[in-house]
Amino acid sequence: MPMNNTFAEIEPSRAEIDASGEPVLIEFGAPWCGHCQAAQALLAKALANYPQLRHIKIEDGPGRKLGRSFRVKLWPTLIFIKQGNEVARLVRPANAEAISEALHQLGT
Repeated sequence: MPMNNTFAEIEPSRAEIDASGEPVLIEFGAPWCGHCQAAQALLAKALANYPQLRHIKIEDGPGRKLGRSFRVKLWPTLIFIKQGNEVARLVRPANAEAISEALHQLGT
């Protein structure tokens, strides 16, 4: 599964994420966010080595339940989930290597 470039039309529920048995990367942000746009090239580079990883882009903002359940404060926030548990989190990643290190923790 290649990098996802589209924000989800409908965000999954926290219960769906917690029940997921597969590794997943959740990217919280907004399409107009400059920090989010700058992170896309870094994500693409890091995710190139993980084509099977499920990558969900969630447009975050006030009143968005999933982002609040993960206590997202800044964008982009990357949450790395393995067997329903958060194993790593990056906020405004500065380089692809940091993303790759977090992806490695997923064991995919």
